[in-house]
Amino acid sequence: MQGLEGISGISLQSLPIYLLLLMISSLRIGAFLVASPFFGSRMVPLTVRIVFSVALGIGLLAQLKFPDMNILVGKNLVPIIFQEVFIGLACGMVLSICFSSVILAGEKIAATSGLAFASQVDPTNGAQSPVISQIFQLFLLILFFSLNGHLIIFELFYKSFEVVPIGSFYSFDQVLQKSMQSTESLYKNAVIIVLPIVSILFFMNLGIGFITKSAPQLNLFSFGFPLTILGTFFALYFSVDALQYVFSGLIDEAIGFVKLILMGGSNG
Repeated sequence: MQGLEGISGISLQSLPIYLLLLMISSLRIGAFLVASPFFGSRMVPLTVRIVFSVALGIGLLAQLKFPDMNILVGKNLVPIIFQEVFIGLACGMVLSICFSSVILAGEKIAATSGLAFASQVDPTNGAQSPVISQIFQLFLLILFFSLNGHLIIFELFYKSFEVVPIGSFYSFDQVLQKSMQSTESLYKNAVIIVLPIVSILFFMNLGIGFITKSAPQLNLFSFGFPLTILGTFFALYFSVDALQYVFSGLIDEAIGFVKLILMGGSNG
């Protein structure tokens, strides 16, 4: 106890107030870490996410403008907590929805190429998914971190406290609107990724069908199935540059949705 009282600028009586302010400042970004694609996965333990959000909250503590203490310790504290958690969860879920387009695209490519059986447990969510989906997801995450997407997100969170201070009014209609737009983006980007590769596989299967029709003695499974898988690998190999361009656009679009939510629907 004497050590706490000896800290310069902090008294034992004011310690609960500082802990309350630290908790409130950590809620928004902590909720985002729980729902975001990488930080919210099973590979990152909950204790790591809590420590990381508290560390970021400590960095924010000296810069934030808090409401009057009478509001924070009164009945208005519950709506403030709900709003902060809601903003963070909305940003994390919108980012996850946008990133899920590559998983959907990988599932459709695997189903078309006959690689749907090549699935394993995804360590990020604990569910089974095709290997192609997991490769796409890892490619997207590597590209996201290499483009400093995580730093841009954290910078947006810091700026959001200036636009939407703690305890201020926030328009929840904007969150619902951007959530619907992110769902639309999920299917749009999945189609953009799937369409070229599935088109190649379609013409390959069409050619294999003509060959087996003209030569019935050929076994379809011993001839067509390996050829389809080989064609899928070649199509993916030669599509890496195009996929990088599509994935970069997907990341920019997802960050744009997060920015609009954090800025209360404005572009600033």
